[in-house]
Amino acid sequence: MGALPAYRWLLAPDGYATRRQLRAMGLRPGGQGVAAELQRPRRRRAPLVAYLYRIDQAKPVRPMTPGRAAALAKAMRARRTCPNCRKDAGYCIPRSLGVCVPCSDLDIESAA
Repeated sequence: MGALPAYRWLLAPDGYATRRQLRAMGLRPGGQGVAAELQRPRRRRAPLVAYLYRIDQAKPVRPMTPGRAAALAKAMRARRTCPNCRKDAGYCIPRSLGVCVPCSDLDIESAA
């Protein structure tokens, strides 16, 4: 098995795209393997690598079904609910805090 073709940053030929670029075009890799890699050199460190996929072999993004939409809404609701006060914070609870900001502030005040 041969090595992947590697291109320098901003010098990849047409017809290749990263996952994010495919998603912006409404596409997904669709089971194809990585076709090439893009390398961005850095000083005194290993280069940053982005994997490229062929656009002509990409498939359309699957449509959102009612079941997938419900599952996504449930997961996002769980991320917004504070485990301490059980209220919807209106934003995703920071993982660094583990609770909503008001509950975190109360914990800091009670510790002092």
